[in-house]
Amino acid sequence: MSAFSAIGENAERDRNEYTPGLEPQPTWCPGCGDFGVLKALKGAAAELGLSPEEMLVCTGIGCSGKLNSYFESYGFHTIHGRSLPVARAAKLANPGLTVVAAGGDGDGYGIGGNHFTHTARENHDMTYIVFNNEIFGLTKGQTSPTSPKGHKSKTQPHGSAKDPIRPLSLSLTAGASYIARTAAVNPNQAKDIIVEAIEHDGFSHVDFLTQCPTWNKDAKQYVPYIDINDSEDYEFDNTDRSEASEMMHETENVLHEGTVLTGRYYVDEDRPSYQQEKQRIGEIPEEPLAERYFDDDYEWERVYDTFLDKHK
Repeated sequence: MSAFSAIGENAERDRNEYTPGLEPQPTWCPGCGDFGVLKALKGAAAELGLSPEEMLVCTGIGCSGKLNSYFESYGFHTIHGRSLPVARAAKLANPGLTVVAAGGDGDGYGIGGNHFTHTARENHDMTYIVFNNEIFGLTKGQTSPTSPKGHKSKTQPHGSAKDPIRPLSLSLTAGASYIARTAAVNPNQAKDIIVEAIEHDGFSHVDFLTQCPTWNKDAKQYVPYIDINDSEDYEFDNTDRSEASEMMHETENVLHEGTVLTGRYYVDEDRPSYQQEKQRIGEIPEEPLAERYFDDDYEWERVYDTFLDKHK
């Protein structure tokens, strides 16, 4: 079975189908929030009826980078901060694939921050899950872009002098069309949000709070949490950019004061994806580019021929 013949099967799935035989047991630290991401992704894939062959999981470097080792599907373990450009290329070549990119807060908001903003700006049709534990975990506890001001670490022994990045607000400003935050301690909400993110046509950004009990004891476990979409204390329209922006700003202000707000912050169902825009102007064909590799009769086009024709 290939990534082409499996697409559109619509079969009932069990979450255990996404447990690989080669490395079924994750080696994350006991109590790590990354287990919550894996569980939520397995549950979402099963609920959507996706076969492992229909999915591609691209990861960066760090604890989060092991996600595609523990999830049975096509996978690509990229270099630090580069999961998004690889995921973008795969989705453009084979749009039938369900593409999920993943990385940590350092991988996604720091080293790969430029890719994050431009992928959101272009609205590529994929889901991006950022494991946000406010620390560099794999390299043993350095300050990350989301570490709170004053946080002491190996790289900031006297406390960080920098304000943390605001991932939700940054995502909205950059142009993501689905933005949500969830937490490993809220598995049901996490699964539902990932289902919605995958179903969304466009760039879906999920900021996933994942506690790190080994290297970031200050963050604890992000509890208690409040679902802003269910709470009467936080009423806003998540299809309105202005109201979404205000809600994000409040969420990011109170996180380090002990109030953990989660939920769906912004949803734009009307904005075309990058692929749809490119097809509209005739720069991407309707059929998947990747299928040409399986077509022995296809006559390959050469880019330089296009330029030569213009100068004849």
